[in-house]
This record gives sequence, C-alpha cells and structure tokens, in this order.
Amino acid sequence: MSMGRPRFDPRQQQRGFQIRVNHRIRVPEVRVIDANGDMLGVLQTHEALRKAQELGLDLVEVNPKAEPPVCKILDFGKYKYEEKKKTAEAKRKQTVVEIKEIKLRPKTDDHDINFKIKAARRFLEAGHKVKFTVRFRGREITHPEKAQEQLTVVIQGTEDLSNIESRAMMEARTMTVLIAPKPTIMQKVAQAKIQAEKERQKAEKEGRILPPEPDSLPSLSDVNKGEEDDDDEDDSAGAEA
Repeated sequence: MSMGRPRFDPRQQQRGFQIRVNHRIRVPEVRVIDANGDMLGVLQTHEALRKAQELGLDLVEVNPKAEPPVCKILDFGKYKYEEKKKTAEAKRKQTVVEIKEIKLRPKTDDHDINFKIKAARRFLEAGHKVKFTVRFRGREITHPEKAQEQLTVVIQGTEDLSNIESRAMMEARTMTVLIAPKPTIMQKVAQAKIQAEKERQKAEKEGRILPPEPDSLPSLSDVNKGEEDDDDEDDSAGAEA
C-alpha cells in the first residue's frame, strides 16, 4: 500500500520555531553555559538540568544547530521578558512607510484638491508615500487630460517634500501617480523617532509614564469623502452615458 505524500498540517506553520526548555531538551548531551556566562563544557543533559534546578533556574537551548546543542542556565521567565522588550524597542525604532491613497474624480473642484494636497503634505512629512488616484466614471474616461491636469497640480503642490516614484499612468478606469518623501524628510522622521525613544527611556528610568502620542494625521476616510462610488454605480453610469 502506497503511503503517498505526508498530509500538510497547517498547525505546523502556526507553531513556528519554539525554544526548548528543561525536559523538552531531549538530546543526550549539551554544551552548557552557566548563569554567569562561563562555559561549563559538554555535559549529559540530565546532569545539566540538575545543575539548573539546584540554582532554581532553567536549562534553555540557545543554539539548537550546534553540535552538540548549546544550552544556557538562566531564568526563562526573565529571558522571555527581555527578548520581548528588545523586540518592542526595535519596532519602536523602525520607520514604517505606508502608502496613503488619496482619491480624486475628474469633477473634483479646486477647493477639494487643495484640501487633499494639504493632507498629502502631512502624510509626506510623517514619512509616508502618497498615491493619487483619479477614477473615471462613464464618459469621463474620454477626457484623460483632465485627470492629467489634476495630477500635475497635486505634484506641484507637494514637490518641495516629495519625489515622483511612479509617473502618471492609466490602470483600467483610473489614472495614478505615486510620490515618496524626499531623503531629507525621511532623515527628519528617523531623527524624531530616535529622540522620542530617548525620551521614553529617560521617562522609564525616572518612573514616569509618557502619554501616548496623538495621531495628528488626517483620516483617509475624511480625505476621500465623496470620492468613493462603488463599482455598480460606475457601471450603471457608463451604461446610461
């Protein structure tokens, strides 16, 4: 009877890499580092575990790929806390660039375009890319020059802060352009993050809790209000036209 391919278990992906601790370490021998960072050499796993238990600590596998695997005697609860703290600090220092999509119609008036330019400038100053999308409805697609004019206006209104990453192009019933913050803007964003992290660490040492930073960026739902018609409306408009 053919066994065939082993069945895929999605839970295996969800589990991912897990650190083996104490009795979960099943190899016969391990290379051991004590709680002070001193190398104890290669020990039988049960002996290494006994040493850890005598100190009220855990035996933690820190390098499973070594031969034999390397384990360290430490407080696993404290170790997990420190690792979580390092991950959180790295995340805070990381600059995450999002693409903020601002939508227009060929009929969008000058007042609304200026409002959208102001919103785009704030997104750029925060280090985000901005994608302007002009969506055509019905016969509007026969006059792409109107969309081109609008995109020219928004590019001119943000050119001191941005570089064009993707020039205006047609995509089905839309015309889009993508702009990105200039390198000098990204440097300012990175410096602001570093300063904020320094202030957070200082407050932590002093036992103070800094208030959460307010979200000063405009809401995309407000910026795009009135520009979002569903596909059914577009299709019916095209049929009527």
